Amino acid sequence: MTTIEPRSTKPVLMTVDDDPGVSRSVARDLRRRYGQEHRIVRAESGREALEALRELTLRGEPVAAILADYRMPEMNGIEFLEQAMDIAPHARRALLTAYADTDAAIQAINLVDVDHYLLKPWDPPEEKLYPVVDALVETWRAVGVRPIDEIRVVGHRWSAECFSARDFLARNAVPYRYYSVDEPEGARLLEAAGASPEDVPVLITTDGTALRAPSDAEIAAAVGLTTDPATDFYDLVVIGGGPAGLGSAVYGASEGLRTVLVERQATGGQAGQSSRIENYLGFPDGVSGAQLTDRARRQAAKFGAEVLTARDVVGLEARGSARVVKFGDGSEIAAHSVVLATGVSYRSLDAPGVADLTGRGVFYGSAATEAPACRGEDVYIVGGANSAGQAAVFFAKHAATVTLVVRGPSLDASMSSYLIKQVEAIDNITVRTGCQVVEASGDGHLQSLSLCEGDVTESVKAGSMFVFIGAAPRTEWLDGFVQRDARGFIPTGPDLVVDGQRPPGWTLDRDPYHLEASVPGVFVAGDVRADSVKRVASAVGEGAMAVTLVHRYLAEQ
Repeated sequence: MTTIEPRSTKPVLMTVDDDPGVSRSVARDLRRRYGQEHRIVRAESGREALEALRELTLRGEPVAAILADYRMPEMNGIEFLEQAMDIAPHARRALLTAYADTDAAIQAINLVDVDHYLLKPWDPPEEKLYPVVDALVETWRAVGVRPIDEIRVVGHRWSAECFSARDFLARNAVPYRYYSVDEPEGARLLEAAGASPEDVPVLITTDGTALRAPSDAEIAAAVGLTTDPATDFYDLVVIGGGPAGLGSAVYGASEGLRTVLVERQATGGQAGQSSRIENYLGFPDGVSGAQLTDRARRQAAKFGAEVLTARDVVGLEARGSARVVKFGDGSEIAAHSVVLATGVSYRSLDAPGVADLTGRGVFYGSAATEAPACRGEDVYIVGGANSAGQAAVFFAKHAATVTLVVRGPSLDASMSSYLIKQVEAIDNITVRTGCQVVEASGDGHLQSLSLCEGDVTESVKAGSMFVFIGAAPRTEWLDGFVQRDARGFIPTGPDLVVDGQRPPGWTLDRDPYHLEASVPGVFVAGDVRADSVKRVASAVGEGAMAVTLVHRYLAEQ
């Protein structure tokens, strides 16, 4: 059985021979000359060698050359090299033959593109072996194949599951390389993983582990994101990883609180998907949401905050002085205090065909991973606020045309002046006000939209549609624990005191602090707070202010 050592960046030289003595001899001679710069892998059958090649391919390790014996059981050297070409097409190939098998060697050169053949015995190797291997390695190096140090994702564009996996990786700043099942390399990776196109997405880690249709939690664990808490009790649990949550995590940890931030999908929230934020204090040239998020995440980690990813919070309850956070898998953690910074989600576009095509040409938010695929397409962006305007400017660099579909009479009421000027200055952006999408159509993916403007409905060709309409707080899981308003937002502080009466169940002899919810020790920051200012700077400020109030609350205990 062939044993593959831990992953290495050294290119591999593989030798395949069913005679153990010959196999060891070839490997010894190769190691003596090439061992410092190459890794020598030997196999004693074609089957073992193919398994080893598949593992090396999954791990992204380059195979420089393969030396295979002609006479082997199960499959001979020509049959083996023919299959090996499909797995490691860039590897150079040589056949080891006896003098009587020179006709087979010539056949191999003609049929399976073998580069050289070697006659047994090859002594002295300095004259008969090394010059051939030198030529193989030199030819391989000319191709320029290098180790792959990125996660690889195999899928196809119009798979909602594939988009979800790529979006999860991108939003968590995990480098990856995408291969379509229709590309030769994508097909090779699927074959090496023992998977089929029906299994996509197939995610292959840098150590060669292949995951078929993995969940976000499985992806997070495979790529090294933290999913499990280090302990079961903290000073502060921050729920939500947008600007407000990251602000609380940074200030909480930097001020000595044992802090853990819990995020359902990826840190950054809606702001993390913004292609460019130009009105954030201190960044005169603008900053992308991803850059800002990455800096904040690293800053929180620097001060010792834990960041848990792909954890779905489903409940919150008070047990004495503890505030207990319940996860979807049944586990829980507790803390002295909690900051709710869950932000808001884009509202679903309620039109026929939209739900069926979501992830297949219809996307919520910027979905920057789709930008290269939009080249030359007609892109539609639904919404009239800053996020929609930023997306229009971004996609205009890739798409043939970008159309902003705005239900209101103008952009003035919902979009910043600087952004309106940018949109108006870009030739391939069109703004259609008083307009709405009433239907999405397509065979397996979005192909056309029906737009209604006044009393007129027309059908337009569309490659992709990105939706930025309204904001829903998604706080149903808090029902019965803290007060929420009619829209699901969480009122705090003075808004909870009505006619001098504190909220029902309030247990302290004081009014709720400014950002405190109807349960003592539970604070709210950012867009999920009722009547908050929907801006990144205000969210960060509220996240920091919440920590100040947490300290005040803890001093009372």
